[in-house]
Amino acid sequence: MRHIISVLVENEFGVLARIAGLFSGRGFNIESLCVAPTTDPTVSRITLVTSGDDRVLEQISKHLNKLVNVIRVSDFSSVDHVERELVLVKVTADARTRGEVLSVVNIFRGKVVDVSSESYVVEVTGTEDKIGAFINLLRPFGIKEIVCTGVVAMFRGSLVLATAHEALASPADGHEGRLAREGSEADFV
Repeated sequence: MRHIISVLVENEFGVLARIAGLFSGRGFNIESLCVAPTTDPTVSRITLVTSGDDRVLEQISKHLNKLVNVIRVSDFSSVDHVERELVLVKVTADARTRGEVLSVVNIFRGKVVDVSSESYVVEVTGTEDKIGAFINLLRPFGIKEIVCTGVVAMFRGSLVLATAHEALASPADGHEGRLAREGSEADFV
């Protein structure tokens, strides 16, 4: 089964390597990985996609929660969420095919972000299925290069993974969290 896992972590050296090590050590491939700071520059959000047995991934989540720099872990697999990926595609577009390529781009609500005499660089965002369909329609024109960001995800509605301040004040069940290890909440305001 496909899993999108989001992890709030302290923005410190080596945290990503330890998290990736948990997956590789248990024989799981990370299919995509995105890391970016949150509204709190001391906290980053890691979003990763992997596939595998639910039981083993539950164990990985438990191990993630035990890592010192992990604040909160959430698996989006069983909850309503929004997910998106960005792709840049460099596609052959000469005088005879430019119109057809632009038609495909417009159908997928993409945009051309660079033009040369022999190619377009096109940007499209969407779900994994939308990106795959877009790429398949461009293949006959000649794809020169593809770059994808990987999946990012958020809960639908009012549910949030947590702001950094909330996560520090109320760590996930079974996880002592940075606040409990280092002192009072006033240290993080």
